[in-house]
Amino acid sequence: MIFSIVVYVLLCISLLGIFYLLIGLAVTCILHGLMLGHIKNNGIKLTERQFPHIHAKVLELCQKMEITPVPDVYVLQSDGMLNAFATRFFGRNFVVLYSNLFELSDTEQDELAYVIAHELAHIKRKHMTKQLLILPALWMPFLGKAYSRACEFTCDRIAAAYTGNAQAAIHGLTILAIGRALYKEVNIADYIYEASKEAGGFFTTLSRLISTHPPLPQRIYQIEQMQSEPERYGYYTSQFEQDLSV
Repeated sequence: MIFSIVVYVLLCISLLGIFYLLIGLAVTCILHGLMLGHIKNNGIKLTERQFPHIHAKVLELCQKMEITPVPDVYVLQSDGMLNAFATRFFGRNFVVLYSNLFELSDTEQDELAYVIAHELAHIKRKHMTKQLLILPALWMPFLGKAYSRACEFTCDRIAAAYTGNAQAAIHGLTILAIGRALYKEVNIADYIYEASKEAGGFFTTLSRLISTHPPLPQRIYQIEQMQSEPERYGYYTSQFEQDLSV
């Protein structure tokens, strides 16, 4: 925030800076609008008639997390990618689930619920609105990526708390690492251990520092810590209403 305020002040001092700022905001808005247009044109929106069991889960999570209005949730064909994201445009919130991840809805519904809750946590914490306030800092090498990784850790914990199923959270993150066909065969302890052995390398560290998301083994380890030390994180399996102020 401090870095962004300094940049905004410097831009406002210069008339040319204000022009560049307005141009940058306009281009960002147009590109974002085009992306959402593509999603609306091609994605499948969850409704009472379209995948009603998952739509009901979204409504349940939004009620528990006190998110109103309920965001529009779309499923989008993803060419094999396992991903999901939340976004906001002109006061409306959206959640997009890539189709390969959405296929969890037939057998791994708890894991899919965790993924949805993670994206809803971004909305609950108003991360998209905050990103507009600190936009210059997000463009700063390393600084913006560090903030993004912190947001991901926050949403992991909130999602685990509101779904009340840390094991499903761990499975959901493991699915992102290796896919739904093999995740049950992964030795989680060894996965975390081997990743920690490689964490100190130069390129491994650099890759982590320029990434918007923390390494998956770190995210899984954090959930395990949360499960083993519930009093430290304020996490209670049966208490969905416990909000984590991270």
